[in-house]
Amino acid sequence: MAISRVFLTPLIVACALFMENMDSTVIATSLPAMALELGESPIALKLAMTSYLVSLAVFIPISGWMADRFGARTVFRSAIAVFMLGSILCGVSHTLAELVAARFFQGIGGAMMVPVGRLVILRTTSKAELVLALSYLTIPALLGPVIGPPLGGFITTYFHWRWIFFINIPISILGIYLASRFIENLRSDDVVPLDLIGFVLSATGCSALMFGLASAGRHLVAGPISLICIVTGALALLAYVWHAYRCPQPLIDLRLLRIPTLRMNVFGGSLFRIGVGALPFLLPLLFQLGFGLTPFQSGLLTCASAAGAMFVKTITTVVLKRYGFRNVLVYNTMLGAMSIAAYGALNADTPHMLTLCLLLLGGCIRSMQFTSLNAIAYAEIDQQQMSQVTSLTSVAQQLSIGLGVTVGGLALQGSNLLQGHAAIVSTDFWPAFLLIGLIVLSSLPFALKLAPDAGAELAGRRG
Repeated sequence: MAISRVFLTPLIVACALFMENMDSTVIATSLPAMALELGESPIALKLAMTSYLVSLAVFIPISGWMADRFGARTVFRSAIAVFMLGSILCGVSHTLAELVAARFFQGIGGAMMVPVGRLVILRTTSKAELVLALSYLTIPALLGPVIGPPLGGFITTYFHWRWIFFINIPISILGIYLASRFIENLRSDDVVPLDLIGFVLSATGCSALMFGLASAGRHLVAGPISLICIVTGALALLAYVWHAYRCPQPLIDLRLLRIPTLRMNVFGGSLFRIGVGALPFLLPLLFQLGFGLTPFQSGLLTCASAAGAMFVKTITTVVLKRYGFRNVLVYNTMLGAMSIAAYGALNADTPHMLTLCLLLLGGCIRSMQFTSLNAIAYAEIDQQQMSQVTSLTSVAQQLSIGLGVTVGGLALQGSNLLQGHAAIVSTDFWPAFLLIGLIVLSSLPFALKLAPDAGAELAGRRG
């Protein structure tokens, strides 16, 4: 019996999405063990997380152009191969510099896999079957963060952290085989010219600025080099802003920020994500270095947030229809800030069940916020603007999460130095959680500026 393409194509793309989502969570659980073997401070390992996120932000905007120019199947298969090679290079890295470079290379593949895969689904599925196809795609996106932390913790505790990268090899080979056999090599006959100047400026700006911030504190490079990177990156991004408003078809169209609901997603959403982006970095360190838990125990605890996120996905539509986007974003922002700050009150004597409940509740709150933010971005967008809006929001999302890891690492390092501890201990964490909670709260004014009926049509609140 032939398998329906409505099921098969999303399943193939889901292999890539599952691999990418799981990879980002397994590494967070393994950071302390990786730092020990590489002879680095655990805080320095934030570079391994931010380099991957920066690579996503740099290359996602050109993924659609690449698919149109060279064919969706060609780019999708090549992206999986690059991701697999990057995973292998991560697994054989013996220094922090090698690991950071390998993670950046791996991110090039990640940046192309999922956007191109989604593009294939959108172009090969009828509107009547699109919701069903996308529902198949979202399952691995939800399962990856649930399975990732305990799997990474199990491998690190009972085997070796290097195997968390090698498990991508069989999944990648399966994905390449299925894509070769079942995915069409779709391409466009009318490919717009690539904004090469914009790409160079944005790539330089994002990479240099984020590397400079993440390496601050004399991680990997000397302080003056970090400062030079920060200045260079900031100037390149300013140059991109100047270029984008003068280019007829910019890589990322900043003129779209005039739309209020999109502006809320980019600015308010970025502040929220900066705070939340620090959690996958801080929580495993708190549980392992602060409380003395094994990576496996840490992974079992942190996956509670993802389980909460899965649950709330089932009720978000109902909540938005009942209360509207503005109310949900306003009150959920405050709840999100309080839940993150509350993590600072956890200690080694806190019952694990109470910790699990707090993480579960936090996951529910953050999932509701992310779903609302992602949807409100398209409230006032027409079909012709979809591609540009997706690029803009994707870049903002990856950069803000990467900045969250950096801010969380700097806050933890600063707290450790101020308290005069020779090593990281549990009392170093509460100032970091308080700071990122305040950053989340700073997104509140953007939510308050939304019109009461913002996104009413999306929420099903017509009339």
